[in-house]
Amino acid sequence: MAKLKIKKKDTVLVLSGKDKGRKGEVLRVYPDGARVLIAKVNMTTKHAKPRPPAQPGGIQKREAPIHISKVMLVCSKCEQAVRPKLDKLASGERVRVCRNCGEVVL
Repeated sequence: MAKLKIKKKDTVLVLSGKDKGRKGEVLRVYPDGARVLIAKVNMTTKHAKPRPPAQPGGIQKREAPIHISKVMLVCSKCEQAVRPKLDKLASGERVRVCRNCGEVVL
């Protein structure tokens, strides 16, 4: 299991594939498979069988995970895609820092 620099609720930019250039929020991170689930990106169709009484059947659209190497973190300050670097603060806390503007990425 690798240490990933992308976390839940981050905004990311898709670098390749059918959704290239789209931005979205990370809904879930799968560190074992190095994949992320992004809102409104990599939509697939799922044929669902009806499950009474609550769930009707039919064709549903849902997001599918995408490999983490195909996405890049977007800095909240400079709004550019960036590979963050890890730095330590004076308190000893490790934080992600934007390589373009030097701001801490939250």
